[in-house]
Amino acid sequence: MNNTISVNTFPVTDFGQTKQKVLNWVKRFSTFCFLDNHQYHIEPHLQECLVAAGIRRKIIADDSDALDHLQRFIDEKRTWLFGHLNYDLQTDPEAVVSSHSDLIRFPDLFFFEPEIVIRLNEKEMIIEAEEPADLFEDINLDKNDEKIISETILSVQSRIEKEEYLSTIRQLQKHILRGDCYEINFCQEFYAEETIIDPVRVYQKLAEISPNPFSALYRLNDKWLICASPERFLMKKGNEVLSQPIKGTSKRVTDSAELDRQSSEQLFHSDKDRSENVMVVDMVRNDLSKICEEGTVKVDELYGIYSFPQVHQMISTVSGELRKNVSFTEIIKAAFPMGSMTGAPKKKVMELISRYERTKRGIFSGTVGYISADGDLDFNVVIRSVMYNATTGYLSFQAGSGITFYSDPEKEWEECLLKAEAIKKVLSA
Repeated sequence: MNNTISVNTFPVTDFGQTKQKVLNWVKRFSTFCFLDNHQYHIEPHLQECLVAAGIRRKIIADDSDALDHLQRFIDEKRTWLFGHLNYDLQTDPEAVVSSHSDLIRFPDLFFFEPEIVIRLNEKEMIIEAEEPADLFEDINLDKNDEKIISETILSVQSRIEKEEYLSTIRQLQKHILRGDCYEINFCQEFYAEETIIDPVRVYQKLAEISPNPFSALYRLNDKWLICASPERFLMKKGNEVLSQPIKGTSKRVTDSAELDRQSSEQLFHSDKDRSENVMVVDMVRNDLSKICEEGTVKVDELYGIYSFPQVHQMISTVSGELRKNVSFTEIIKAAFPMGSMTGAPKKKVMELISRYERTKRGIFSGTVGYISADGDLDFNVVIRSVMYNATTGYLSFQAGSGITFYSDPEKEWEECLLKAEAIKKVLSA
């Protein structure tokens, strides 16, 4: 093979079947990133299905200078980069570092320049690689002949029992009453030990039950992220930057169109959900104002209601025009971790999260995505996800909700269970 990257476009006649073939093909790689929009076309829509496989070069970092290392890596070469940032990545040298354990063990920061990039939509497949035609033929052979894995999932346990959870929420509300914070996103972990799963099969089942616009199947050697996220953290196209935080959830009623409509309308008019949503919108506006031209940050949509297979969500959109020469890591330092997964004010609630949660978040409520060769980028919020360490057999998923002074602890508990429902259904199937 030569070392010259070529870009070839191939017609697609059956999109669903072709996407399945790409998924079957990519799982042979020890590192890959499979990003899937599931044809939602939530605007702005950049890529339908984007796949990166193999490693030309990579960066892995866990220290306090990780973002500086990353920026040097980005500046070396203008090319596609894919990877993730853990929630626990230090973007502020004064931030509190969680002392809890992380049994999945994704590094705090990992990015790689792939050997192969595939862009797939309903009409065509674009392959960037050394031999695109050979790869297209290989994908279409669909040699899905790997031995079937005999899956074993022991009982899923909660890291926090219900009474402890309710007590913690009441304690957090005391912090709010004292003025320590206004709102806090509190998460709990569900886990299973000594498990054996086929991550690709679990991803397919999760996609069937809960197809969401910022889904991902991401592998880093023995560590897997199986993600059905509905939330975009940050998108950049040209000099425009945009964030679409989610705050507000209500259940779908699949057997009654009228009750389902009522659930959606109740969410739209909910004072509690609106107060949470506008609070995170203000946080995003503040974050973006640090890196955008003065007067350009605006709220494009407030309290938008979007329906997904399991839930209705309240989503707002905030955008701005970037100042000249703002780097990727400057954007991340301004906006990460995302306000929808922390609360307000961000620094104080991150201290409370470290104090009251029982598990280090790791890649959960972090972000996975890409930077294109021309500098555009799109990153999700890692929620509604299964994390799996194939070496240790440890499986984990987390769920949380925004806690305010007016929160009902019982309803917050129920919201966490609702968010975890699709994953539990997949794992028990």
